[in-house]
Amino acid sequence: MARPKPDRLATNIAVRSGERVSALTTLPPAAPFAEPKLRIAETIEAARAEILELSHQIHADPEPAFEEHRAAARIADLLGVHGYEVEHPAGSLKTAIRATRRGLVGDGPRIGILAEYDALPGLGHGCGHNTMAASGVGAAIGLAAMADRLPGEIVFLGTPAEEYGSGKQIMIDDGLFEGLDAALLYHPCDRSHVETYPLASEDVEVVYRGLQSHASADPWRGKNALDALILLFTSVGLWRQQLRPTARVHGIIREGGTAANIIPHRSAAWFMIRSEDEGEYELMRDRFRQLCEAAALATDTTVTIEYTGRARTMRNNRVLADRFRANMTAYGIEDMGDDPNAGSTDMANVSWICPTIHPDLAIAPEGTPGHSILFRDAAVTPEADETTLLAATLIAQTAVDLFLDPDLVAAAWRAFHESD
Repeated sequence: MARPKPDRLATNIAVRSGERVSALTTLPPAAPFAEPKLRIAETIEAARAEILELSHQIHADPEPAFEEHRAAARIADLLGVHGYEVEHPAGSLKTAIRATRRGLVGDGPRIGILAEYDALPGLGHGCGHNTMAASGVGAAIGLAAMADRLPGEIVFLGTPAEEYGSGKQIMIDDGLFEGLDAALLYHPCDRSHVETYPLASEDVEVVYRGLQSHASADPWRGKNALDALILLFTSVGLWRQQLRPTARVHGIIREGGTAANIIPHRSAAWFMIRSEDEGEYELMRDRFRQLCEAAALATDTTVTIEYTGRARTMRNNRVLADRFRANMTAYGIEDMGDDPNAGSTDMANVSWICPTIHPDLAIAPEGTPGHSILFRDAAVTPEADETTLLAATLIAQTAVDLFLDPDLVAAAWRAFHESD
């Protein structure tokens, strides 16, 4: 039977006699396990209102990295309503969540369903993390309805601070990912594709310290910390000519002085360094430090450099990717292939400790830039809502493949070790 192939996800919804009809509940899911996958889709559709309310609440109330207190509370409360044992806060992060629900069919795999919910400072949810939070909770709701037929354990992990600080790495260090057999998390995009290739990345805080003096009466007595920072930005701009096309260095000035007639004694900037190759990244890291120190030497100032929030490159798990792709194709969603416009994510760190996928699904027209007002506004459109429910369904269905097929779990681990 040929399946319809919608041009946009919003066309997955039709209206018949005033009733909403979703393709997720009318089209047959991918084999195997089509019957439990349909039950999951029906459960998520039935929970549509509370899932999308969560997405819209988080979008309307953005909180930056490590400060997602209200978003985390909303998520934790909803998981509790659906029978999860909720640990919040979890580990050392006040806005982290770990919630579990055991299956009722004995021992089996431990599958991680992840969510993100931090916003971008000054922009809000310009990366659409509200849809990631809601889809993760939606997947957890769908799986909870199947708990009587599942072995093993559903593990929901609410992960703060993806945009800054690599919250997942902190949770890994806290032991919250121990024992997982797979980790699954969707990301919104302007195109749909299963495998992602994020860049290795790190945040760099650079602070120059000099000496204040009157900028007109006796400037020769001062040591200009802002000059050092301007020199660093100039050096980075020149350095870019020698960088590979897949490398990135970018930053903003956080602090540059207090008055035009005072030689600034302190300046500060936030940079990010990125590369598609871990080895190349280490060389860039060292070179950036040299540029910082050279600017300090040239201006007779001192500099401190702090690297935080390391994100790694992604180890895509082909076994999990194939299952997600099959589940996606059943609803007429095409895998558009690798996205050439790469950012970075701490989900890549997770891929180094267990089989992991981080597929993208479109919430906006192709060409809509991420981290923008356009993408922020797209994250609460009807299309984004339908993608949120689609992502919840596909993540939960892929988890069912793993729960009900021990050989698939073993194959995912083999693929994981083969990538070493």
